[in-house]
Amino acid sequence: MSSSRLEALHSWNADWTGLRVAVLGLSVTGFSVADTLAELGADVLVVTESADEEYARLLPVIGARLHTGPMDAVPDELVAFAPEVVIASPGFAPTHPVIAWTRGEGIALWGDVELAWRVRDKVVRPDGRPADWVLVTGTNGKTTTTRLTATMLAAGGLRAAPCGNIGVPVLDAVRDPSGFDVLVVELSSHQLWYLGLQVGGADALSPHASVCLNLADDHLEWHGSAEAYRDAKAVVYENTRVACVYNKADAATRRMVEEADVVEGARAIGFDLGTPGPSDLGLVDGILVDRAFLEDRHHSALELTTLDDLRARGLAAPHVVANILAAAALARSLDIEPRAIRDALDGFRLDPHRIEIVAVAEGVTWVDDSKATNPHAAASSMAAYPGAVWVVGGLLKGVDISELVAARGSSAKAAIVIGVERGDIVAAFARHAPAVPVFEVDHGETEDVMARVVELASGIAQDGDVVLLAPAAASFDQFASYADRGRRFAQAVRDRFGGGTGDDHDDPATHSHS
Repeated sequence: MSSSRLEALHSWNADWTGLRVAVLGLSVTGFSVADTLAELGADVLVVTESADEEYARLLPVIGARLHTGPMDAVPDELVAFAPEVVIASPGFAPTHPVIAWTRGEGIALWGDVELAWRVRDKVVRPDGRPADWVLVTGTNGKTTTTRLTATMLAAGGLRAAPCGNIGVPVLDAVRDPSGFDVLVVELSSHQLWYLGLQVGGADALSPHASVCLNLADDHLEWHGSAEAYRDAKAVVYENTRVACVYNKADAATRRMVEEADVVEGARAIGFDLGTPGPSDLGLVDGILVDRAFLEDRHHSALELTTLDDLRARGLAAPHVVANILAAAALARSLDIEPRAIRDALDGFRLDPHRIEIVAVAEGVTWVDDSKATNPHAAASSMAAYPGAVWVVGGLLKGVDISELVAARGSSAKAAIVIGVERGDIVAAFARHAPAVPVFEVDHGETEDVMARVVELASGIAQDGDVVLLAPAAASFDQFASYADRGRRFAQAVRDRFGGGTGDDHDDPATHSHS
């Protein structure tokens, strides 16, 4: 197909009829892509190793075809289909054989976010414009910040939808007939890698505001190197129109903003837990303030909320305060008043499995931060609960945990190591924190792991202590998801101490990417 036709496909109302599109993967994201393209009249072939029964049943109903089978080599059916565009679900790494074939053949390669941006005008606002986009990424804190931002925007009177890697595909939000003023889009490094393929293209994604909350090694097995992971994250700032929000305490995010190609007039807005300068948000005497979005920012500041108020709502952990400041910066870039930000925080609660207190029993506080799936997240948890009995371990995803153990491990009262990659963690303690007692849980059965963890921790923790599940690793070696891991931890505590621990939340959408 001629590149001129692809260049014309930048509207829901463009002519997508008969466009041959191969969709790789049939998760919730893959299905949203197939459903969108079928509605547009494209010729859709979904290629996947295996298919959820419900999605497989729906594909012929919407008019798409399905091929299932091994993908360690390019399927003959895909070659015969001769796709004009390939749209990959975010799990497909750059080195995947089908991705390598697609790029080698010169076939256009998109992710779901690229397609969503192209068709963003399906539902428009009364003034005829599609919703503004606000982009959120970072190694940790993405989902909390995305939810915070959307909540603040809604409190300020805007129709806002959190979507993307948070669990609701961007395409579902774009096609929602009720329409929105703002889409707050959480993006994983995987989605950003695909988006980066289109950065220089015509009508490339141009967000109103964007943030990379922090950067630490993660998903190196997918990206191939720390540099490639960093470069993917940096894509979030490209073409930003109004506000590039960055973490003053993380020099990598500042460099991303400095190197980004942004729309003229876009401002760099910093945040951290220190005293803010002009164009920053930060803390002054326990008060969260904005010195960026006001007329006299050189001599005054606007109060957003206080640490005392956040503490009363369970939102005062340092990394949560940083997320609140980042979200407030994004909301203020859209003219949301400080009072609306305070109102939003009044009713905000963290998702389950994010520094969630599941019980206080016999003077010991049991904390579930199963969402801490990498060392950077676990370090934030350890900073919030120094001296805790630390439950750590799982799939390390190619990341060296030694630096975390050296920085935070020596402050732990004890370490209880779980998961299949325990050896590296135990060795790190022996090298960097030899005085800390280390206990291994070698139970192979998922049902037994957390019962043994709680048994061991109960023998260690005393009145006033904290037992902290902050694994610094993925869960898929022994559990279905981080939520499953956290729920089993809470249940094991309940089983040992009786009722009152409370974990009645539904599972959040499982996020496997960051």
